[in-house]
Amino acid sequence: MAVTLEQAQRVGYTFLKALLRFAFMVANNLVAIPSYVLYLIVLQPLRVLDSESFWYIEGVLFKWLLAMVASWGWWAGYTVVEWGDDVKAVSEDEAVVLVNHQATGDVCTLMMCLQDKGTVVRQMMWLMDHIFKYTNFGIVSLIHGDFFIRQGKAHRDQQLVLLKEHLEKYYRSRNRKWIVLFPEGGFLRKRRETSQAFAKKNNLPFLQHVTLPRLGATQVILKTLVAPQENGTPAGGDAVIKESKSKGLQWVIDATIAYPKGEPIDIQTWILGYRQPTVTHVHYRIFPIKDVPAEPEALSQWLYQRFIEKEDLLTHFYETGAFPPLQGQTKAVSREMTLSNLWLVGIQSLAFLSGGMWYCILQYFYHCLF
Repeated sequence: MAVTLEQAQRVGYTFLKALLRFAFMVANNLVAIPSYVLYLIVLQPLRVLDSESFWYIEGVLFKWLLAMVASWGWWAGYTVVEWGDDVKAVSEDEAVVLVNHQATGDVCTLMMCLQDKGTVVRQMMWLMDHIFKYTNFGIVSLIHGDFFIRQGKAHRDQQLVLLKEHLEKYYRSRNRKWIVLFPEGGFLRKRRETSQAFAKKNNLPFLQHVTLPRLGATQVILKTLVAPQENGTPAGGDAVIKESKSKGLQWVIDATIAYPKGEPIDIQTWILGYRQPTVTHVHYRIFPIKDVPAEPEALSQWLYQRFIEKEDLLTHFYETGAFPPLQGQTKAVSREMTLSNLWLVGIQSLAFLSGGMWYCILQYFYHCLF
């Protein structure tokens, strides 16, 4: 089949655009991430004198870094429409966010759609696969205090102990509010077959669009961060809660990400922008922590039920192109999430100016010393 001139031009344009976007992403990382690290090195005396102010500044820088990642998708035409409960109403409260996991683009989507949720982005903690520690963003997540978790039975028990210690040490000392995790423990395409086999063996529903969640990390988070007696039983981490005068976790936010035709966006697409403009849909439901059982077996069933409901939500979305209305509503209401191009340009400009400033400073000290 012969390739027409128009098709060749389209391919050439797509390739050139992807090449330029990749170059911009590399430059963006080369100036923004070292600048973040250097700013925080210079501010170490403030960390000793006023830890709260130090982590406030770190959180602002962290939010700006995530906004840069969001801008790569935003300027490629990858936008977000939100459904269900309005999570802005609980943006100042402590919450755990449970998200289905289809591809690497899920993280980028969350980085984008949480940008307009008040202080959430700068005060959130992420639980992510340990492999992300070795990416360009790994040093940022390490400094911010995110937790890298190893998957697999051989590491499971040890990782849960480390997670509990990490939460007790960093969550409230750095004034974190939301903690985000993907309870499925891996991408849908990788875990679906194993999950379906487990469901068949244990007489659980057959799920196609999500997999059955794993209990461990969720249970540790609730046991460590929920205030005593909040859900009927004493929780762990009591001393930490008293010291910070925190109310503890107050909400569970169930976030369901849906892509048109069930075709998820991966990080390569987000960076290179070779896919046509795409609207990703995110559905939220908010549950009071007092309605979440603490006992492991009951919590396991509660989590299973949430993901069974996610399956129903996604089935409805793929059949109709929209999520169903919330209980008590006659019509589903969607909200288009927007970002300010002026704000994004401002942050990008600041990143490149900071990179230039630090380069000049380091060059000066180098010449002075050598």
